[in-house]
Amino acid sequence: MTTSLSKYADFEGLREQAIALRRQGCSLRQIRDRLGIHNNEILNRLVKGEPPPEWTQRPNAKDDLRDRARELRLQGMTYDQIQVELGCSKSSISLWVRDLPKPERKRSREQASAIARRGWEAKLRIRDEERRRTKEAARTEIGALLPERELFMIGIALYWAEGTKDKPYVRRERVTFVNSDPNVILVFLAWLDMLGVARERLRFHLMIHETADIPAAEDYWADLVGADRSAFHKTTLKRHNPKTVRSNVGEAYMGCLAIKVRQSADLYRRIEGWWYGIVGAAPTPDHSNRT
Repeated sequence: MTTSLSKYADFEGLREQAIALRRQGCSLRQIRDRLGIHNNEILNRLVKGEPPPEWTQRPNAKDDLRDRARELRLQGMTYDQIQVELGCSKSSISLWVRDLPKPERKRSREQASAIARRGWEAKLRIRDEERRRTKEAARTEIGALLPERELFMIGIALYWAEGTKDKPYVRRERVTFVNSDPNVILVFLAWLDMLGVARERLRFHLMIHETADIPAAEDYWADLVGADRSAFHKTTLKRHNPKTVRSNVGEAYMGCLAIKVRQSADLYRRIEGWWYGIVGAAPTPDHSNRT
């Protein structure tokens, strides 16, 4: 049979033949070969509306899952519920049931929000527990006692990060350390004790916003450092700017504490020398390894 395009002019005649062959149980390939139709688009149009014979349909391993998914959807289940029930992906479920009506909402928006919030809170609790375990494991790595050399090096680095430094244009050869973290303050005091700096040489100075509980903060720091109030200079109050939104507010806010060591020029010079000794001894980056 000729395969020229002119033969398709009798489309209806070809369609009658194709449908007859289809109803006799022929596959598309058999119809193509018998009628000589090698244009797939034309071939599909000729048999449009005629179901393929059963013997040409390949069994699909997911047919049972698909049917079950459609049943569950018609029962009002969500994609998540169907996924839990059948163990298949939500993308497959979506393809299988997208022509079915969506189930009616069984919960109000407020109820759904409450459920979602409880789920999020549970996740946060899990994350908090993971944080706690990680921090606890890291803490135990340090051990119960900190060797003197480690404390010595830590104190030097702490001071150089948070303490006042001497400048060529402003001579400040005195040890003054400022921080708001009580634990940092305690480590710095332990360092001074290790260096043999007598507590009588220390003076303390609180700096805090005027809107805070000043007496409570003064008592807090005096108790923390174990010093008499006579060792404290007059508290410096920071004026509140109503245009500024501060995060350091509330009962936990206790301001910053400055620790000043009297007659400390020699100690300051040694701290500076120790620091630059650390800098000189630190490994130099190998720039030749850069890529």
